[in-house]
Formats: sequence, C-alpha cells, structure tokens
Amino acid sequence: MRTPARILVADDTPANVRMLEKRLQHNGYDVVVARDGEEALAVAHATHPDLILLDIMMPKVDGIAVCRRLKGDPAFPFTPIIMVTAMADSKDVVAGLEAGGDDYLTKPVDQQALVARVRSMLRIKALHDTVQAQTAELARWNATLEERVARQLAELERVGRLKRFFSPQLAELIVRGGADDPLVSHRREVTVVFIDLRGFTAFAERAEPEEVMGVLREYHARMGALVLASEGTLERFTGDGMMIFFNDPVIVPDAVERAVRMTVAMRDGVDELAARWRKRGHELHAGLGIAQGYATIGAIGFEGRLDYGAIGTVTNLAFRLCAEAATGQILISQSVYAAAGDLIDAESIGELTLKGFQRPVAAYNVRALKG
Repeated sequence: MRTPARILVADDTPANVRMLEKRLQHNGYDVVVARDGEEALAVAHATHPDLILLDIMMPKVDGIAVCRRLKGDPAFPFTPIIMVTAMADSKDVVAGLEAGGDDYLTKPVDQQALVARVRSMLRIKALHDTVQAQTAELARWNATLEERVARQLAELERVGRLKRFFSPQLAELIVRGGADDPLVSHRREVTVVFIDLRGFTAFAERAEPEEVMGVLREYHARMGALVLASEGTLERFTGDGMMIFFNDPVIVPDAVERAVRMTVAMRDGVDELAARWRKRGHELHAGLGIAQGYATIGAIGFEGRLDYGAIGTVTNLAFRLCAEAATGQILISQSVYAAAGDLIDAESIGELTLKGFQRPVAAYNVRALKG
C-alpha cells in the first residue's frame, strides 16, 4: 500500500464531497473524487485507490452496482469499500454489504467515526497487501529453491556418473568447472597402466565362484584404493585386469611419476595379498605394463550405458607389455623410461616382438624406486 494512502470519495452531493475530502486530507490522505457511479468506476480504474468511500444513492450507476462490479474485477483483488447511506437500518445497507461492501457509514457522517473506520479499513488493507507480498515472495523463493534443487540434483547425478571413471577429487573438480567436460572426445598425451593377475585363469577354473569373487573383491579393493590415492583415471575392469591412465581429464605435470609410483605400490600390494592367498592354496601374482603416448579419449557406448575409453596405440602397447611381464615384473616403454629419469632403478630386457607392432619394441623392467 502506498504512502500516503489514496482514497476515492464517490458522492453526487458536492457538499458531502467537500466535507469528506477536507477531513481526509487533514488526516494526511491523498483524495480523489467522483460525482456519479460511472465516474467512480472510471476514476477507480485510473487511480487504483487503497480505499473507496461509496455513496449508495448516485445517478447513472448506483453505489451497490459500482461495489458489485469492483469486487468482481480482478484488477481490484482487495480494495476495501465503505458504503455511505442516509439510513442505518435501510435495506440499502444490507444490499451494499451483500454486494461486497466491507463497512458502512451513515449520513450525516460523524467525523470521528469517519477517521476511525478509514484507519481500520486501511490497516486491514495493509495486512492483506503484506500477506500478498509475502505469498508472492514465498512463491519466488520456492521457484528459486526448485531451480537450485534441480541444479544440485543434476550436479549430484553428474558427479555420480563421473565418479565411475575418476577419483572423487577429479569428479568434483570437473563439475565445478575446473576441467573441460571429459566425456567429449578429445586427444591427449597420457600415461597408461595395465595390471592383471598371473594364474587367475587356472584358479577360476578350479575354485568355487564365491571364492573367486572373494579374491577379486580383495584385489579390486586394494588396487582401487591405490588408483584413487594417485588420482588416476580407471578406464576399465576386465575381471582380474585393470587399465588406468594419467593426465586426463585433468592435466598433471608428473603423469609418468604418478604411474610408476602407483604400479610399484600395486606390485607390493599384490605381493601381500598373494601371501594370504597362498595360505588358501591359490598361486596368484601380478604383471604390469606402462606406456606413454597420445590417445583419443571420451565417452564410448550408447544412451543409458556409457563407458569412458581411451583409444590409441599407447593403450595397446601398455596392454602388450603387461601381457609380456613375468611374475612381479613392471615392463615400461622407452618413452616412460626416459621420462622417469632418476626416479627408478630399471634394467633393459632388450627388444620385444609384440602383437600389433611391426617393429620390435624396447622394454625395461622396473626393479624398484630409487631412494
């Protein structure tokens, strides 16, 4: 409600209009006037008053008809109307209240009653406007909240999807905008690691399925913890095999170092597990391979079932080195050996003839980390 409140005085008697206008202006109100029913309707639509003093007996359109039309007009959701009549006990008062009038005054209008009724109606108007404003504000808040919840749900869904492939830290970083969307195909130099268990096929043939699943859970839990700790990207599980790569989706300056440190920790972890498995009659050991090179990376699959994959010679090389690795060996390519520098104690095992490669490939076995 505006300040000062605007009041429409509608009466066909000029003396009544002057008296009401003077008294209301004296009390600080903004007053507009009309001298018949049609003019009252026109002025009401033009000025949108906060309160209307409406004489019942007026020419052209009487006050009861004016009241009924204003109360049925959506442009006036709540505008209090005080009916003014010459007789307090007349049927006009009842008709005016039934038409939607909120209160009434009798002529001659008592000035104290006038001011009291006006203040009372304006308080009700102010309370109504406050409730309406709060309702509208609540609706805006709800809409904003719904939008925020929708965004947060979408973000949680995306984080959950990304955590299938990346460490939680990387998934959160991607969602916050700290990295490009990795699911879009892109080309990048990566360091790829393959690990699998030697002797697993024979073990799976003779062991019960529950026992095989138990061994895999132990193996995946230990290796998975190392992948997450190194912030590597898990590309796939293939039973006893795992493929991990570094430098995607977030570029890191030490991809080779991370890969080498993780594989050494993996070898040590499998050695600890192997001692436990040996007590249960299972001979299982790890072989690992590392290669460095460019790959095309992105989402592979179809809607509802997507995987994150890397395609390129580097992945094939890492896989072939892993396949050639003897028990406990970590075989690395020439580029990994050169990038690792003084980090590793490694020995050359000569050149290997690998499937899918036309020329022999130089390979090195990582014996340990220096220092």
